[in-house]
Amino acid sequence: MSMPKAGERAPDFELRDQQGRTARLTELLKSGPVVIFFYPKDDTSGCTKEACRFRDDYARFRDTGAQIVGISSDSEESHQRFAAKYALPYTLLSDPGGQVRKLYGASAFFGLIPGRTTFVIGRDGFVRHVFSSQGKFEEHVDEALRGLT
Repeated sequence: MSMPKAGERAPDFELRDQQGRTARLTELLKSGPVVIFFYPKDDTSGCTKEACRFRDDYARFRDTGAQIVGISSDSEESHQRFAAKYALPYTLLSDPGGQVRKLYGASAFFGLIPGRTTFVIGRDGFVRHVFSSQGKFEEHVDEALRGLT
């Protein structure tokens, strides 16, 4: 599937979070914009830097009314440990078969490592901004904030 671009409708999805609760994009959007960041794996060096930077700038996202949602193929239990270890105040969703990742075109880097892509989705359900970079972990936060303003 090709990656949704700015101005296109974001594909809806339903996944379970680190608490085992079901989260659906259309429901999340009812309370404001949503920043979705797809990342490769819990508790790895780059992913931890990215996740902690989203945590450190969490108040700036809340000031815009946006929610942050991280998605990887890790289990709910892995997400729960990752969130607890680094005091991550936002939702992590488990996409075990990578179906939502495929739906968003945030596919594998060199065909091996799951891609690192961030989407800013407006309350209206349309993509406002997309940033994809495997190596610029922390830049995803700056790009997401830029997409919200």
